[in-house]
Amino acid sequence: MTAYYNELDPFAAAWLRELIKEDLIALGEVDERSIEEVKPDDLRGFTQCHFFAGGGGWSFALRLAGVSDAEPVWTASCHCQPWSVAGEKQGHQDERDLWPCFFRLFAERKPATLFGEQVTGAIRWGWLDRAFDDLEKAGYACGAKIMRASTVGADHERKRVFFVADACGSRWQGSIPNNRVSSRAHTSLSVDGDSFVRAGRALAGDYRDLLPSDGLSVQMERNALKVYGNAIVPQVAQAFIESYMSLV
Repeated sequence: MTAYYNELDPFAAAWLRELIKEDLIALGEVDERSIEEVKPDDLRGFTQCHFFAGGGGWSFALRLAGVSDAEPVWTASCHCQPWSVAGEKQGHQDERDLWPCFFRLFAERKPATLFGEQVTGAIRWGWLDRAFDDLEKAGYACGAKIMRASTVGADHERKRVFFVADACGSRWQGSIPNNRVSSRAHTSLSVDGDSFVRAGRALAGDYRDLLPSDGLSVQMERNALKVYGNAIVPQVAQAFIESYMSLV
């Protein structure tokens, strides 16, 4: 086993196990406990750790970027509900603000590299400032970039802030300049050019185009597509990872 996936939702956890079986993401163990129950010692022996793992998009993105499954990397797509338009916007008072729980594990285990993403609305709540303050105090250099799915050929925006924390802070002075992150188009991204066609297939029970694919931001029946609806676009994460790799 090389990877640890933490995902509370049973539907998403089942999806992750199927992706592992198909070798679409790194071989590993899926833990359905709340991150609040996970202890640092539980993570011993795992090379990669993916928190709030959803549909496994980060592991897939790392592979797309040519990063080995044996590379010591952590990822986190932290809960967006306290900050998103779709959530109740209770901010730091929201019990779903789980960054402190994640950082408790991160600070103890001290992985070499962290990749993560969050909705852009969290920035004005100070979410990114708090995360970077925690990470920099722990000795990491940090950088971030707001990126859209449409910049890599998707037919929707799906804007997110992607961030990285690197333990070799002496290599960088402060944050990564925005102009170093590529947003080149990926012509191979779209399955058939029509998100609604893909959505119809999924609702009919045909998930072949969605494991994993290009993210989907239309409002849909949540039980059928709850994993996919919250997923990152792996090709956007790929572009961000590749830009980081070009610097180190």
